[in-house]
Amino acid sequence: MARVTVEDCIDKVDNRFELVLLASHRARLISQGAAITIDRDNDKNPVVALREIADETLSPDDLKEDLIHSLQKHVEVDEPEPDPASLVADAASGIAAIEEDEDQPETIAFDRMSEEELLAGIEGLVPPEKSDDY
Repeated sequence: MARVTVEDCIDKVDNRFELVLLASHRARLISQGAAITIDRDNDKNPVVALREIADETLSPDDLKEDLIHSLQKHVEVDEPEPDPASLVADAASGIAAIEEDEDQPETIAFDRMSEEELLAGIEGLVPPEKSDDY
């Protein structure tokens, strides 16, 4: 029965390797308790998964997305890009704020320190003096 099902699935999923990945993922989902979309007919989970793909009760694209999502360890969130005009406005307001604060003593901003400034600061540190206690 499975060979006929594989031949039926090739029409829906062109690549046999991808078909194996999708069917095995769906079979694992079924074994974990996911609801099946066809009659079981005393078939095992891999055959049920292949029959679901062949009967198009499940979309191969949806299965592929679900497989990719299950394999991801870190999911990136797409955040909108900042508007270039707002970046220019923020930079201009920052320059204006710096010009207003010229009378104030200079404060250290750690998040704005360049790598060269950090290295120069580290090189300027004096090592502690050695003592007999250690």
